[in-house]
Amino acid sequence: MSKKRLCILGSTGSIGVSSLDVVRQHPGRFHVEALVAGTNTDVMAEQVLAHRPRIAVMATEEKAAELKKKTPGYTGEIIYGPQGYKKAVQLDSVDSVVSAIVGAAGLEPTLWAIEAGKEIGLANKETLVTAGELVNRKIKEHGVTMLPIDSEHSAIFQALEGNKRAQVKRLILTASGGPFRTWPKEKIARATVAEALKHPNWAMGKKITIDSAGLMNKGLEVIEAMYLFDMKPEQVGVVVHPQSIVHSMVEYIDASVMAQLSVPDMRLPIAYALAYPDRIEATIPFLDWSKTRELTFEEPDLGRFPCLQLAFDAIRAGGSMPAVLNAANEITVDAYLNERIGFYDIPGINSEVMGRHKTVRLDTIQQVRDADLWAREEAAKLVAAKKN
Repeated sequence: MSKKRLCILGSTGSIGVSSLDVVRQHPGRFHVEALVAGTNTDVMAEQVLAHRPRIAVMATEEKAAELKKKTPGYTGEIIYGPQGYKKAVQLDSVDSVVSAIVGAAGLEPTLWAIEAGKEIGLANKETLVTAGELVNRKIKEHGVTMLPIDSEHSAIFQALEGNKRAQVKRLILTASGGPFRTWPKEKIARATVAEALKHPNWAMGKKITIDSAGLMNKGLEVIEAMYLFDMKPEQVGVVVHPQSIVHSMVEYIDASVMAQLSVPDMRLPIAYALAYPDRIEATIPFLDWSKTRELTFEEPDLGRFPCLQLAFDAIRAGGSMPAVLNAANEITVDAYLNERIGFYDIPGINSEVMGRHKTVRLDTIQQVRDADLWAREEAAKLVAAKKN
């Protein structure tokens, strides 16, 4: 069996680290050709020395120089910046690109990989949230396979296998409910950053953990699912499932429901995407059914978690609106993490930015950039006004 040769975008983040863990467990199946990171040279140095990729890319020239000092004996190429990202994803020797850069920054490198005809393992939901129609056109144009890595979308992908898409009634995404699932609205309004970062089931980066606490992450996943599986807004639903064992479900027109279940560990969907169409050991615990006492489901409370409603509003508006919501949300989450605004200022400001935006059809990457930049500037103004 020939090895699948990988480029990992966002290798020092939680998905990147877990992807490399899967690679280590299956050295006969995978080889790392390129690693791409932002500014974390300590973790990147460990990864470079362990996997010896042909190319290692950092965000800036300064960080690339820092990485070089920390990797004595490494003979591969250390480069930086957008051109470095482009070179890494378009290497002739790369078969598959794991897209795991956090936020809208992951869009262009993913598009470059698609244009180079690479298989995409998609963990960066913002790629489809900000430019779903554009990305889907590129995928068809270049004949590229895109495999979902988010646990929810991987579950749906698995539940769709062997069935006809025309017979799907709806997709049902599950949400853990986050740390504030049982909190009253008044208490959520006063939530500290430390409280919001205490996710009950998943170990993730700060931004996605805050999104999860407000159900914005689930809203972005709804938008992603629509583009990924070619569904209408009314064909995607959300239920809160605190145990995080059922990762999502597909409901068919005959009232059958197919679900994918496992312990909550991202190495499973990563392994499934990397090895597809095969299944390989993900080196995670199996479910112990003698200890799995209950699986419960609740309707999401949009009064306490308005970010989820904003996502449905954005996808129904279509065009540039999801990109605007995503960009505003990146600004507001960062402001909350830096204690410049309160928790409910996140949906409040996001909603106000959406209300100021006139939706346009997105036909080019420049239009995506323009919508993204406009929303960031508007959100930043509103954050500054809150602080004052």
